[in-house]
Order: sequence, then structure tokens, then C-alpha cells
Amino acid sequence: MTVESPENQHFVRLVQALTPWLNQIVIIGGWAHRLYRLHPLSQRLEFPPLASFDTDVAIPEKLPVLEQDLHERLRESGFEEEFLGEYRPPVTHYRLGEDAGGFYAEFLTPLIGGAENRGKPTTTINVAGVTSQKLRYLDLLLHAPWHVTLVDSAGFPVKQPTSVQIPNGASYLAQKLLIHDKRNSKGRAKDAVYIHDTIQTFGRSLAQLHGEWTEHVKPMLAAKAAATVVNSADALFGEVNDTIRDASIEAGSTGRNVRPEELREVCYAGLKQIFV
Repeated sequence: MTVESPENQHFVRLVQALTPWLNQIVIIGGWAHRLYRLHPLSQRLEFPPLASFDTDVAIPEKLPVLEQDLHERLRESGFEEEFLGEYRPPVTHYRLGEDAGGFYAEFLTPLIGGAENRGKPTTTINVAGVTSQKLRYLDLLLHAPWHVTLVDSAGFPVKQPTSVQIPNGASYLAQKLLIHDKRNSKGRAKDAVYIHDTIQTFGRSLAQLHGEWTEHVKPMLAAKAAATVVNSADALFGEVNDTIRDASIEAGSTGRNVRPEELREVCYAGLKQIFV
């Protein structure tokens, strides 16, 4: 039996707060990367996933409110708002109490069209009572998601098996490739580790990820964006660079030794098989 970690306990509290909307929202980012290990297509890895204090939750721009909105559900579960920046509404982290080790949730919504409206930035939006940041290409992660089931035997203290949505593997990788240039150096390095580890997680099922790409992801993209994804193996992993070196160091935080050339080779070969 897998031992429950404090992070898993905090995550379950968040999932319980989000229960009325679990069939409409998608867990993305670092937690999606963790949850991939519960998917039937995954293979067992001998190292733990990268740690992540935050949980990124993708939500559509319109989310129905029944008896309570998202804000009320989060407050009842012990999450408190932390406001950041000068946007209106401000960027908001929904942080669990001080004993939760910094665990917080952040909501993200697709940015469709321009990033400004009448000269004012449209970085944030209120959805069902919470503040959500609008990001480009997030629609890929909401489309054709996969499902995984949280169970107590896997280390998630749920009273009954609970299904949550995560991006299909091809969407997850494609979105990271498309936002690569918008990330800072630390973010690019971390994303390179996510790409490397996702390819390893589904190493025996890359043909299925290719199917997701051709059926669900590529049709959503303009020709230029699709070409960026297809060419990303050569552009980003054609040779060892500073991002790959930094990613090798980042991977070491999980207690393993991944040489830069090894990380590059896995990413290059995997992306070539998925995005063709």
C-alpha cells in the first residue's frame, strides 16, 4: 500500500471542495504530472515526480453555480485568498492554512483573442466566485481530457474512489511546447523535466499519444502553432543547451542522476514519435 503524503491529503481537500465541478474542470501543471502515474497507459517509474506546492486548475470561462460557488466551497474547506499584483480582479492564490506547508490552488482559464480589451489588460476574470488567470493555449488542456481515479490504496485519503480529469498526454506536452518562449529560465528547465518524465511515464504508449495529437490536439491549432509543436524536437532538444543543463539539475531534486545528453535524447526521440 502506498503511504499517504501530506501533499496528497491537501490535494484531496481541494478535490473535495471542487466536487460539484469535477466533470468540467481539469487538473493541470505539476499535479497532472503526478496523476499521470495513475493512468492505465502509464508504466512504473523508480523515481518520485517533481514536488509542487501549487495545484493549477483549468476551468472554462463559464461555470455553473448551484447552491454554492467555488469561493464558498473553498472557504469552507479551509482555503484563504492571497491577492497578488495590480490586476483587477487581482491574481489570487487560494492557500490552505499555515500547517499545509504552502499548498495552494490557482485557477486558469483560456485566453481567446487579444490580451487587452479597450486598452485594458484582460489577464484575470471572475469565474463562479474565484479569480482565474487567462492564459494562451489553455483550451488545449480542457479539450478531450483523460480521467484517473483517486483511491486510498494509491495514497489518496478518499472515502470512495474519486475520478478527476487531467489533460490527455499529447495536449499536456503540446501546451508546454507552445508556451516555452514565454517562460523564464527556471520555468523552461522545469517544463523540460516534465516533458522528459511524461515521455518516460508513457514510454510504451507513445503511439496512443500520437493518436491523441492527430485526433484531438492538432485540429484545434492554427497551422503555425501546429508547426511549432511538430518542429519542437529539433528546435528545443536538437542539442544540449542551457535549458537542458538546468533541467538535468532540476531532475536531481528527485534523487536521480539524469545527464543532460540523456535528458535531451529522451525528449527528442519521444517528441519525434508523438508529434509527426
